Amino acid sequence: MTGGRWARIQDGLREFYAGPYRQTFARARREEDDHFMLAVLAESLGVPDPAAYYSAELLPAVYDDFHEWHRRAGIPQSPLESISCC
Repeated sequence: MTGGRWARIQDGLREFYAGPYRQTFARARREEDDHFMLAVLAESLGVPDPAAYYSAELLPAVYDDFHEWHRRAGIPQSPLESISCC
């Protein structure tokens, strides 16, 4: 078999086994991202965080996704004064 044929077989098997669970995987990923965002922004939201010194380094990584996160969390406007995305 050629490489292209193996790739098509792999894609077919991946679709067969993972296809029905794609929505479940996407929801689990969103929930993990939400928990990560909350852990990084905990100190800014007023929740005492003993690891705030270490999570402060991750703030630039979450700025791009902040707007989607606070809308998904049901917060209509940015809860942080330092981040104005709306």
